[in-house]
Amino acid sequence: MKKWICSLSLCVAALQSQAQVKPFQQNDRVIFVGNSITEAGAYVSYIYLYYMTHFPGQRLVIMNGGIGGDKASDIYRRLDYDILAKKPNVMVLTFGMNDTGYFEFNEDNAAERAKQRIAASEASYKLVEQRLLQMPALRKILMSSPPYDETAKIGGAVFRGKQAALAEVVKFQEAAARKNGWDFADLYRPMTALNVKLQQQDSTFTLIGGDRIHPGNAGHLVMAAEFLKSQGLAGKPVAVVAIDAKKKSSRTENCSVQGLQATPTNIRLQYLAQSLPYPIDTVARIWGNPQRQADALQWIPFTEDFNREILRVAGLEKGNYALKIDGRQLGVWPAAEWEQGINLALLETPQRNQAMSVMQLNLRRAEVEARLRRYFWVQGNYFDKKKMRQQDDAAALDSVRLAAKTDGMLRYHEENYETAMYKELRALWEQEIATITDLIYKVNKPVAHQLEIVKI
Repeated sequence: MKKWICSLSLCVAALQSQAQVKPFQQNDRVIFVGNSITEAGAYVSYIYLYYMTHFPGQRLVIMNGGIGGDKASDIYRRLDYDILAKKPNVMVLTFGMNDTGYFEFNEDNAAERAKQRIAASEASYKLVEQRLLQMPALRKILMSSPPYDETAKIGGAVFRGKQAALAEVVKFQEAAARKNGWDFADLYRPMTALNVKLQQQDSTFTLIGGDRIHPGNAGHLVMAAEFLKSQGLAGKPVAVVAIDAKKKSSRTENCSVQGLQATPTNIRLQYLAQSLPYPIDTVARIWGNPQRQADALQWIPFTEDFNREILRVAGLEKGNYALKIDGRQLGVWPAAEWEQGINLALLETPQRNQAMSVMQLNLRRAEVEARLRRYFWVQGNYFDKKKMRQQDDAAALDSVRLAAKTDGMLRYHEENYETAMYKELRALWEQEIATITDLIYKVNKPVAHQLEIVKI
């Protein structure tokens, strides 16, 4: 066992630097393929929400293709009937957490058995790879798994050596991406480094969660941020307005200003941004994990990287100045802070409220999509292995009901399957997703607002 476990720092250092990932484009149909971390859907939904708010005129579809428990071999088995059937032109493929095993790390000869599981994972991946190489029009992105947290001092089972095994999977994923000229997004390395850093301050901290495997909403925001960074999107502002009250002039980025009236004590203008601020959720939505999306703001510079809507005013007289948007006062700041800049994305502005509506609609979209993922969970984890894939008749339902009596996970999915087995209802769910998405791309368009900065 000891021969297998390398130090965490050495495992992380062994990984090569990641390649840049091309941002998604207008009309892309993107599918994220993975295991239960992907099926949970939060990071996929957060990435989609960024595109919905930052590029409101660039419509695209991002789909969840995760199934809990999946290894590379399971992904290969469902590739055609589940993933490619959705007609994506971009695929983001991730695996590794289940491939590397769990309780096997506590058994005899764990190191040798881990090597065998890694080899089996790579062999199964190569089957997937060969299938994908037959599809040159499909853009492929390999993405590493988030880390397994074996270092947090939180009690419970710890599978020593699993993190190192994951590092080996990440290495062959990255090598495969480079060999094929595919993009590679690394979540494993930056998240591991951040987890270790924060545990130096608090040994009980975990970026992941109590089970050391499944991130909560905050961990999913870190995953989303790392993916967006790999696409080169960090640092792109929502909008920036810089006004010189003395010169009565303005400079803008990703927005426009009309009708500027400026004196050293009063500023008026019409402001139209090209993006919306990114709305941050404050509710824990992943069962069994108390993390809220907002918690991640303490761990990563998400606001600085992805959520800056800056209004900066130079040349004001000394004193305090109120900000009004569409006649409503939102706060008061001294002239010195105005010169540094106020981040409107952190205020309850009309544009933030508009973005919150987009967030709520996106949550509803993801909830409907989750029903379809639970249907495919039953197909992949039960029927596929019984040679009854998508049979979906009375015999299939009876089989599920019987097996669910002794299979807790199947029992969890049983009720959803009783509805989802009807293709007509699944088609209605697909239509509901499309309807919600249509609505999102109507309400996400920025509108002009009247801004006033007045000396108190």
